[in-house]
Amino acid sequence: MVSFTAILAAALALVPSALTAPSDYDSAHKSLDTRQNAPWQYWTEGSGQFSCQQQGAKYSCSWNGKAGGGLVAGSGWRAGAKTVKYQGTYDAKGPGYLSLYGWTRNPLIEYYIIEGWDVLAPGEPWTLRGNYTSEGSSYAFYTAQRVNKPSIEGTRTFTQYFSVRSEAEKKLGAVSGTINTADHFNFWSSKGYRLGNFEQNMFMVTEAFANGTKLPSGTSTITVS
Repeated sequence: MVSFTAILAAALALVPSALTAPSDYDSAHKSLDTRQNAPWQYWTEGSGQFSCQQQGAKYSCSWNGKAGGGLVAGSGWRAGAKTVKYQGTYDAKGPGYLSLYGWTRNPLIEYYIIEGWDVLAPGEPWTLRGNYTSEGSSYAFYTAQRVNKPSIEGTRTFTQYFSVRSEAEKKLGAVSGTINTADHFNFWSSKGYRLGNFEQNMFMVTEAFANGTKLPSGTSTITVS
């Protein structure tokens, strides 16, 4: 999947210039539906204990993943330029993240704006494309190429965009924040990485995945607006 970036070099001293991407299932096509007038995404894979409930714009998850196990769940909105607010708790151990997540077509892009994590992203390398600020916080922008991997259009080759909040400002425990998606989309475009036509919805998701001996566990309760 899965399924992240900052301006001041000092603020990003703990974020390397090349990171690694999530394991294959992060890019798998995920089930979508609408509950209580809020788009909802819930997807699990492999072994482990996963549980999520949604009530409109609020959702709660718990997870204890085993080898090969993963979870993606979250509430969302119609995709595009939007100021997103979130608050709640995100208590995670192991690989995964709290992020805004979505897709575009023509070109096929999977994008993340990562707000919180414990272990960020074991897997394939990411390439740093630039640093910037949004809503007073620092982000670094990375891209990765996925070759013949699952996507919303089936098995395809596509690009992933990751904007990652700086290590010093990442969200764990009691969390709250504001994401101005236009800031992120515009910065990506300024670096030559434009989005295509938005898939219908984007989501504020909890994502967790096993990678090798690194196993995910935790709980989250997130309300979005």
